[in-house]
Order: sequence, then C-alpha cells, then structure tokens
Amino acid sequence: MSSVYPRRASPPVDALPLCIPADVENFVSHMKTTKSLPPITWNNLLSELNWWNVVFLGLTPLLGILGAYHTKLRWETALFSVFYYHLTGFGITAGYHRLWAHRSYNAGKLLQYFLAIAGAGGVQGTIKWWSRGHRAHHRYTDTELDPYNAGEGFWYSHIGWLLFRPRPKPGVADVNDLTKNEVVRWQQSNTRPFASTRSRTGSVSRRSTTGTGGEGYHNFHHQFPMDYRNGVKWYQYDPTKWFIWVCQQLGLASHLKVFPDNEVRKSQLTMQLKRLRETQESLAWPSDNNDLPVISWESFIEQSAKHPLILISGFIHDLASFIDDHPGGAHWIIKYIGKDATTAFFGGVYNHSNAAHNLLAMKRVGVLHGGFPQGVDDKVVPPSQRLKIARYAELAR
Repeated sequence: MSSVYPRRASPPVDALPLCIPADVENFVSHMKTTKSLPPITWNNLLSELNWWNVVFLGLTPLLGILGAYHTKLRWETALFSVFYYHLTGFGITAGYHRLWAHRSYNAGKLLQYFLAIAGAGGVQGTIKWWSRGHRAHHRYTDTELDPYNAGEGFWYSHIGWLLFRPRPKPGVADVNDLTKNEVVRWQQSNTRPFASTRSRTGSVSRRSTTGTGGEGYHNFHHQFPMDYRNGVKWYQYDPTKWFIWVCQQLGLASHLKVFPDNEVRKSQLTMQLKRLRETQESLAWPSDNNDLPVISWESFIEQSAKHPLILISGFIHDLASFIDDHPGGAHWIIKYIGKDATTAFFGGVYNHSNAAHNLLAMKRVGVLHGGFPQGVDDKVVPPSQRLKIARYAELAR
C-alpha cells in the first residue's frame, strides 16, 4: 500500500479557480469580516431555529415510533433495515468521509458512483456540502469556525448545530477538487431536496465505534486524518477499513494512504508519557539535593546524639519514624546512628531492595559537607528517580 499519491504536474496558479476570498484566508481575517448572529436566548429561540432540520429530525423518529406501534414487524423488513443501514453507512464513512473529505484513497468511477448513491441514501446532504463542513471541522477544530464546535457543549456538537442557524459561518475550506469531480457534480445535480436535509447522523453518533462503521477511534483520526484506517490495528473493529481494503483487492480502489507506523507509535508513546507524567506528579518525592542543608561532620555527630541520624552515600537520614518498622530489627539502625552506613546498606550487611532505597531517600534531611560522591551513581540516585518523565524545557535547564 502506498502512503502517497502519484505526483502530477501542477497546473499554473492562474488556471485554478479562486474560490477562497483573500480576505478570509485565515481565522483572524475571517472573524473580522464575518458577522456573527446574536447569542441564542429564550427571546430569539424560535427565530434562530433551522426549522427545516427541526421538522425533519423531529418528525422522522416520531413517524418511526408510530409505524412500529401500528405495523407488525416482518423479518424481511428487519433484515433489510440492517442491510440498508450498513449500505448507506459505507456511503458516508467510506465515501463522504474517507474518500471525498480526506482523500485517504483513490476510487475508480464505479466505486465512486456506488458510494455517491449509497451516501445520498443516508440523507446527510450532498458530498460537497458534507465534505466542506468536515474539512472546516478539521481545520478549525473546537474553535468558533468549527461547524460542530465541542467548546459549545456536548449537545450542541452532536445535534444542536443542526437545529440552530450557525452563529458565525463555518470557516473557509477548500473544495475545489470536489467542484471539479464528475461524480460529485452528478450527485449534486441529481440529489432530491429531501436528501439535502443537512443531517449528519454519522457525526452525531461517533461515540459508538460499532454503530458507526468503525468511526469511533476519534483521537487517532484527528491526529492522522489522511489515513484510510480509523482502527489502526488489523483486529480493531473498523468495517470501513476492511471494506476499502477489499475494494483495493478487487481493483476498485488504489493508493490507500497509511501514516508511517513509526510516527503513529511516537504519538502513542507521547500519550503514554503524558499519563505517566500525571502519575509522577501525583507522587511524593525526596527533597531536591539543592534544597537540603549542608552539615559538617562535627554537627552530624553532635545532632546524632539527639536524633537517630545515619549517613549513607553522602546524605544524612533521620530514621526516627522507621526504627521500629525496620524488617531486620531496630538494633541494626541503632548500631549505625552517627556513623557512615553506606557499605552496610549496599551489601556489607544486607543488599537492600530498590523499594528500600526509594524509602531511604524520603528520609533525607541533609548533605554531609565534603561527603557527597563525585558525579551521580546508583548509590546517590534512588531507583525511582533514575528514569523520569521531563518536559523539553526542563531538560534544557
């Protein structure tokens, strides 16, 4: 499978139709030149509703409920409804979404016409309208120019954006490639008005991977929108991915785009490190070496007469809270109070575990003057701190 399209010679710039006004090419200028509608309040609620969508989206399930109540269900009808749901679903997921909105693979004319017809059967508008909105969604994700901005809340991003007139108009998205596409133009000119209700059931139901033909892996898709897969692993439930792959085997599709696995794994690692960082920051750690007081040998001996202080690896530890809990008995700690127990701790008497070393570091109360080892070795750094998650700015310090 190829990860790139075959290169073609680019036409001269002035030969391309300029459909994007220069003064709305970016977010800032678009916001300056686009007049937003007033906020929705109880006073203007009815005037701001998109009544065509309200009636269609409200009447359709109502008629379905009434029909189910008054009409006996036949197994043929149930079977056909499942078949039709998946047929039109592939029209949206494999056609509108992955082929036309993201151009994640190439499709022959036969497959394009099939997906265009199936997609129209899903009653989610035309290819051009659907793809234009979806490209704006990816370009301006969670901003005011995102047609289904999640920042407006759960209900707005799933259904509210369909029921109300858009506050600012959706951001600019280039659809020149669709304007020139023969199949897209054919569908645009032959789609009945009722098929342009501008409903987007696929976008509304992204919560369920099973019910949306594999469209539920949303985080992966937003990171790698050009990839023809949503479920990146072969075993992850993504029937749209399998449908496109089968079409390639049959010669109906080609140039399936796949983002390099190395980069996908980097993103996965980044999320794992992020979670580890959150765990790391929730834990208590030993005091930083630079925050500990420097204590002379004489002062160490003097204070050891009052407190159970022990020297290990150049650090002075106060073990008052641990004497009675020491697995080897309190006498071993008492024996080394006011002394250097480095050798004893690291195998002279008992080769302590990593957990013991981590716990010992939490008991640090000072650094012995002239007794800190040169450099950093395993005896100075507790095992839990030999590998830590650090941000780039922290590494540069």
